[in-house]
Amino acid sequence: MDPIIDISQLTMRFRRCHALRGVDLTIPAGTVFALLGENGAGKTTMIRILTGFQKPTSGTCRACGLDPTRDAQQIRRRIGYVSDSPPLYDWMTVSQIGGFAGSFYENSFWPTYEDLCKRYQIQMDQKVKHLSKGQRAKVALSLALAHDPELLIMDEPTSGLDPKVRRNFLESMIDRAATGRTVLLSSHQINEVERVADHIAILHQGKIRLVGALDTIRASIQQVTINLDDPLRTIPTFSSGAEVLSEERSGRSVQMYLQDSQPNDMAQLRDLSGVVSVNHRQATLEEIFVACTTDDGPSFGQHTKPYDEQELGDTETHDALWASSR
Repeated sequence: MDPIIDISQLTMRFRRCHALRGVDLTIPAGTVFALLGENGAGKTTMIRILTGFQKPTSGTCRACGLDPTRDAQQIRRRIGYVSDSPPLYDWMTVSQIGGFAGSFYENSFWPTYEDLCKRYQIQMDQKVKHLSKGQRAKVALSLALAHDPELLIMDEPTSGLDPKVRRNFLESMIDRAATGRTVLLSSHQINEVERVADHIAILHQGKIRLVGALDTIRASIQQVTINLDDPLRTIPTFSSGAEVLSEERSGRSVQMYLQDSQPNDMAQLRDLSGVVSVNHRQATLEEIFVACTTDDGPSFGQHTKPYDEQELGDTETHDALWASSR
């Protein structure tokens, strides 16, 4: 089966910064794929490119088999999009906004939208301006799902929502994957990602630091704590080729996160002169995220200035254009 999203060497430069730096990413169909990253990591820029609202500086990108730079309108008919601040017309009722959005799609849009609003307990005759944030989010989700998109993109969708509404959103992601559809979830909420995602990528300063099946990633990364007799002792590289994702020293203690370590790596550490003790365990996803987004090595020295995606006009402009361009 062809991937739903295929990105190769995707680069996005703005005047004062690099938003994306040679990103390679393949997202299989029928999965809940979480794109994890801090604010300013490049998540929203990637979504803008995927949906045809931003032309990349270089590299290639395909979504649903289409090129966003050439086939933006076709892509938007096959994608559902939900942001943390959905752009809804306040003067419309829930029914009117559904009728307006449905004019861009097939006749099946309206009955599906009606069913979704009923499921989420939204009154069709209510004015949008009178809805709570949670109710607005449910309307946005109903609009995004009513045309049964192949790909549902959710950009920080549960930000500021109460637990019940968050549960609705999480259930919708699982339901989509169960029907063979794909969900791309952009988030920094680790606990929510663990509940719904089966694949993840960690984006940091415009680069993919880690990507793969969630269970595989968790099983492959160890937290290792080494106690030394001398704080100046160094730890040699591992003969197995295990990758050190991060390393932190505090006095005579060294804590590192290792990917793809082998049993003999621990034995090698214990046999080193000056090593008092070695303890290791499987790392949590939160620890893995922190390890991948901590600048402690030369691989991130090229990034000179973090950028603010909101400052670049990404979120609000993108949402408004999405609402008016389908």
